[in-house]
Amino acid sequence: MFIAITSLTLLGLILGTLLGIAARVFHVESDSVTAEIVAMMPGTNCGQCGLAGCQAAADALIEGTAPATVCPGGGAALAEAIAARLGIPLGAMEDSGPKVATISEDICIGCSKCAKACATDAILGAAKQIHGVLDEACTGCGGCLDLCPTGAIALQPQAQTLQNWNWAHPLAA
Repeated sequence: MFIAITSLTLLGLILGTLLGIAARVFHVESDSVTAEIVAMMPGTNCGQCGLAGCQAAADALIEGTAPATVCPGGGAALAEAIAARLGIPLGAMEDSGPKVATISEDICIGCSKCAKACATDAILGAAKQIHGVLDEACTGCGGCLDLCPTGAIALQPQAQTLQNWNWAHPLAA
């Protein structure tokens, strides 16, 4: 028993030391501007921008292939901060706040294409039954909009609750 514990401890120490040395030898410096942009973003990797996460969106911003308004989840405040940090034009962006999908029960046929495609499992329902959306789980990515054959799905502004309420900025006089 003592030999097994000792050998596993020594093996762990030797492999840990080798991993530590390898991490220092093969360390790759990352771009500090990209790291700043990623830190500014919400970090949910929701895909609303059409890219594979916040890191890919930051890379596209640095390369100049994406506008400052690339992140709809961050809203106008994030777009302004990105434009100021990178020195690029802001462009037009409508900021109506966060959105969630809603399903019109009158025209939903229960095909369940939307429920299968929902990345966050926010759409509930079974085949040939009316579907519904869990507002708390919906990110408003819009991935289900084009899949609905009847057009029963629409993005609506998220209802304000105590959890998501923000005080609006005062209007300039």
